[in-house]
Amino acid sequence: MKVLVMIEGAGADEDKIEPTTEMFEQMGRYNEELVQAGIMLGGEGLLPSARGARVVFEGGTTSVVDGPFVEAKELIAGYWIWEVSSLEEAVEWAKRCPANQSGPRAVLEIRPIASIEDFGDAYTPEVAAAEEKLAEQIKAQHG
Repeated sequence: MKVLVMIEGAGADEDKIEPTTEMFEQMGRYNEELVQAGIMLGGEGLLPSARGARVVFEGGTTSVVDGPFVEAKELIAGYWIWEVSSLEEAVEWAKRCPANQSGPRAVLEIRPIASIEDFGDAYTPEVAAAEEKLAEQIKAQHG
């Protein structure tokens, strides 16, 4: 099963946390373990919300909210995509993460990524064919 593992940021204090060389080295070693175990498919750290935007759809209108998102208590600071045998395996790997180096509290949220089977009859052969075509185009564009 594929899972998305999100590293929760520090909310309103996200711009106050300065990464250190030690943090990068520890996370690098952890990522190396994930790769050597064959479970890491990808992952990246995110810049603070002050450098981002939100597009909000509500009541038939669309609005854009520029960062920072100071009202948010939980922001995503980074993510991984893993291929694991179970949620329990993902939890065990997450417990080994050195995320607690960036502050007094760290949270990793693990969410299974939906597969075709999760959508039942709504995922018709036509929809599947269109998705497969898009996947091929993405692969051709980005390798």
